[in-house]
Parts: sequence; C-alpha cells; structure tokens
Amino acid sequence: MTSIANESGNAGAARIHVAIPYHLRNLAGVDGEVLLEVAPPVTLRNVLNALESRYPMLRGTIRDYATGERRAFLRFFACEEDWSLNSPDEELPESVASGKEPLLIIGAIAGG
Repeated sequence: MTSIANESGNAGAARIHVAIPYHLRNLAGVDGEVLLEVAPPVTLRNVLNALESRYPMLRGTIRDYATGERRAFLRFFACEEDWSLNSPDEELPESVASGKEPLLIIGAIAGG
C-alpha cells in the first residue's frame, strides 16, 4: 500500500515516490512506498522536508536535528546512483521528479 501526502497544495507539485527502510516505515505507520507532493524544484532537501512535515515522527531519524546532515547509516539513491554525498539542493533526476522512479532511502550495510 502506498501512503499519499499532499503537503504543497500546489498544482505544479511533483508526485515523488519515496521508499524508506522498514524500521522507519514502522515508526511512521506506513506500508510500502510513501507518495509525496513536492513543490519545484525537486531536490533532496525539499523531498525530505515534505517527508518530515507529513511524518513528524521521522524528524531526526534521517537527518540530524541541529545540522540537517544525513545520518551516517542511511544512504540516498536515485536512478541507481548514490546521491548521499551530493548537495541536498541539487535537483533530482527527471525520472524521480516525474514519479517514474522512486527515491530510495536505505540503511547502509557494513561488512566484507
């Protein structure tokens, strides 16, 4: 099941699919992907702002409260590319912004 959130109220808003880790889905009380409406420009910062606005219980779990930096054991992927170290203000690929591909937030796995 996909949860839908319309935070922007903006007719030009993009519908973004976001896949979050199991433990964060449990915390937010959602099943499957989250569908958010994000006002342009569609950047990682704007998507995370919309996600945290819709699901306030996720604040501080994906990004640090004080610095806004990504938590160490989470990674962001768009179109099979790691966006974890990209600027949060860089626009996401068109296929993510158009809803064709999901933005993946995954737990990092250590090991060898």
